[in-house]
Amino acid sequence: MDNYTGKRLDGRYEMQDVIGVGGMAVVYRAYDTLEGRTVAIKILKDEFSDNAEFLRRFKNESKAIAMLDHPNIVKVNDVSFGDRLQYIVMEYIDGISLKEYLIQQNVVKWKEAIHFNVQILHALQHAHEKGIVHRDIKPQNIMLLQDGTIKMTDFGIARFSHSETRTMTDKAIGSVHYIAPEQARGDLTDEKTDIYSVGVMLYEMTTGKLPFEADNAVSVAIMQLQADPRPPREINPAIPQGLEEITLKAMQKNPMQRYQSAADMLRDIEQFRRNPNITFQYRFFTDEKSTKYVDSLSVVDPDDFDPISLVNSRPVPTPARYEDNYQYDPEPAAPHNSQHNNSSRRMSTGGIIGIIAAAVVAAAGLGVGIFALAGGFGSGQVQEEVDLPNFVGMTREDIEKNKDNYYNFRFTYDTEVDPTQPIGVVLRQNPAGVIKVKSNAEILLVINTGEAKKKVPEVKGLKKEVAEQRVKAEGLQVEFEDVVDSETAKDYVLKAEPGEGTEVAEGSIVKLFVSKGPDEEEVSVPAVIGKDIEAARAEIIAAGLTVGTTTPQDDSSLAQNKVVECTPLPGVKVSRGTVVNLVYSSGKKTEKTITVDVSLPSGVSHDITLKAYLDGALYNSSVTVNPSYNRSYNMTLKGNTGTKKLLITLDDQRYKEFTLDFDSQSLRETASYNYVSPSNPQSTVPPQNQSDPFGGNDVMSTGVVPGD
Repeated sequence: MDNYTGKRLDGRYEMQDVIGVGGMAVVYRAYDTLEGRTVAIKILKDEFSDNAEFLRRFKNESKAIAMLDHPNIVKVNDVSFGDRLQYIVMEYIDGISLKEYLIQQNVVKWKEAIHFNVQILHALQHAHEKGIVHRDIKPQNIMLLQDGTIKMTDFGIARFSHSETRTMTDKAIGSVHYIAPEQARGDLTDEKTDIYSVGVMLYEMTTGKLPFEADNAVSVAIMQLQADPRPPREINPAIPQGLEEITLKAMQKNPMQRYQSAADMLRDIEQFRRNPNITFQYRFFTDEKSTKYVDSLSVVDPDDFDPISLVNSRPVPTPARYEDNYQYDPEPAAPHNSQHNNSSRRMSTGGIIGIIAAAVVAAAGLGVGIFALAGGFGSGQVQEEVDLPNFVGMTREDIEKNKDNYYNFRFTYDTEVDPTQPIGVVLRQNPAGVIKVKSNAEILLVINTGEAKKKVPEVKGLKKEVAEQRVKAEGLQVEFEDVVDSETAKDYVLKAEPGEGTEVAEGSIVKLFVSKGPDEEEVSVPAVIGKDIEAARAEIIAAGLTVGTTTPQDDSSLAQNKVVECTPLPGVKVSRGTVVNLVYSSGKKTEKTITVDVSLPSGVSHDITLKAYLDGALYNSSVTVNPSYNRSYNMTLKGNTGTKKLLITLDDQRYKEFTLDFDSQSLRETASYNYVSPSNPQSTVPPQNQSDPFGGNDVMSTGVVPGD
């Protein structure tokens, strides 16, 4: 791995330590001596500095992020693409990835999931408006700060959706568990591709499970193309129906049936936040036929042909833990040990999974042979035969270390108990060795566990009594612990410990955490929207609640530091101590402009001093106008919101009054006065009877504005 720790980069950045390693780059924490701040520096690995494809991807990422300016997207401070070194300097994020947080929490409460996803969707809406499709939305690429703020990262395979000359190659795909079906097929990707990935993340957050899981990446990709996810409420009954509908709409296979934009999805989420009991009446999965994955492929010899093994010619013998980035280390030309070689080859499979999976599905749909993927079946070549060793007495680790075993066979595993044999050794195999078998044949190895193992069954969301019966049926004992939980109905199981699916010794104790409902003492969330942020804090604490995140919002129409949003909503009954998150106005709402056309008096040929007062205050410096040269004077005024009074004076005489509405960007003339020439004071005409916007009668009587 490249090591710049302790060095100074370009005389400016003091490299401190490595904080992340990816397929094509290393990320360092560094100190920017010029700006006096900590930054993150992503450096392209030395071995890729001459690789045009990796250079293009690296530059694409910097180009994509540099175009974006959003509080939920990591900021780029500097880039360098020299002959020797390529790096991107980004803001340093002191937090953890959303994936790490999900691993810690297993399942997050749906209100928290909404909080995260709203930020993600706002970031995507900004990117999509700039013409950028991320294409690799997943929890690993979402950073979570301590205050609950989300930061989106890793635009390495982003696509510039409106410019063919800047489009990434179609072979660049995201993580197999989160990619949209069109992405797996290699079809055109657009904003709706990111929406699908957001739906998958929302599913994972609220259920604690991915919608599609299998033993290898190819199978997952095919499930993305063909299978329907299990409805979230079947896994976690605490999820409201409206949120389940939002999740499944985002995950529709057909892009036209998904939300068409991040803004569309945000609208539904906002309705749901206001009323968690809402239902949208969306209907999904009307095809009641069972899904067929690869069984429907036409093959010559079902006994000898396995399409999954063909597309996954380098099988993964252990359950895969996918990180799934397309950027993987290239296979070494001459590996020094077989274990390293096996690891490198396993990683390389994920990089082409979308293209291979698409080939399998396309072949199935067209009814054509896909034997070319196997390396020659379609052209009549005979599959090679290899010697099958006797693995009995060996450990699984020893077997998998041998690269010949890894490439010649596809291993599946089972377990048995034999107290007379060492734990972890193979008790028997099928087929038995020593014989000739076809290359890539499936070999079953039965491993000795040493004692009877049982899996903790799925019990979350079940009634207490039903869960108890299910655990005992597995030969396990049960203990209960009652806990307060406002989102789970009374007497229903929140979780098991050890967790569901964990293998434990027969007779082990499984603790079931059972909801006893919300805390008996509930309080209402105070009505703090529109109040100053500090006053809102005080009210929330006084009500016995806890202040959570406080997030500024730039596009609010409220004054600076006024509360814009409150979660949970004001008036909602919650348990004492519940965390309340606030969003307040930063006061940076985009200014609006109104152009005012002031007609000048006729018959006047000398210079006149014109001044403008906005709500009683001089708006700008005085200007000199001459009606004999210009019949009117145009001026543009800026404001954020609401209505304001505009007074125009000529030579300090009240001349015209307007009402400006910055919300609608319109104006209305409310009063007009005659101009009195200083050279002919006898021509004075009394002003019209209009109220004085400054509240003084002296101005009305004289028509002159005192003291500018």
